[in-house]
Amino acid sequence: MATILRDWSYRYQWLYDGISRLAALSVGGETRFRQLALQGLTIHSDTQILDLCCGSGQTTEFLVKISQNVTGLDASPKSLQRARQNVPSASYIEAFAEEMPFADNLFDVVHTSVALHEMQPQQLRKIINEIYRVLKPGGVFTLVDFHAPTNPIFWPGVSMFLWLFETETAWELLKTDLAELLTKTGFEVGKPTLYAGGSLQVIQAKK
Repeated sequence: MATILRDWSYRYQWLYDGISRLAALSVGGETRFRQLALQGLTIHSDTQILDLCCGSGQTTEFLVKISQNVTGLDASPKSLQRARQNVPSASYIEAFAEEMPFADNLFDVVHTSVALHEMQPQQLRKIINEIYRVLKPGGVFTLVDFHAPTNPIFWPGVSMFLWLFETETAWELLKTDLAELLTKTGFEVGKPTLYAGGSLQVIQAKK
């Protein structure tokens, strides 16, 4: 059960940004954190990228530096308003991730950053199916999100963070094998790359 700090972090941009920067210190800072899921990908100026659950555009800001075709999708009007102000060079769509208003086989890359832990299990499966649908053959879905720490030293910090800022869906994700879910959907999935004592995972899955 999250505390009131969760509500405040979504209501006040300065608080959300401060929390993000603090949490990102475990992997070397926010700049490195925002690029973790993009490592090893070949992205050109005309690569069609979907920043799924883009929030206020924190990662969108990095994506527009490497592609001129970036679309951010989020269900929150407030977040999208901030994203348009922060990163006006991207396009934005207000929609739910499990019901994306896009044609099949549209994007080369679908990216999402610490968003899947917000989803209920059934909702998560629908989102993964939608991602598979909108990706071009050979396209890549890349994500960074929570993972059950492999180093016991990280468990107290992760537990405190989830208790303060997250809900039961984040705890559920710690027990979920995302790579297996993606494989069952039809993706070719490499072994997740773990950071911060195993508390963060990066997965790149090819359609």
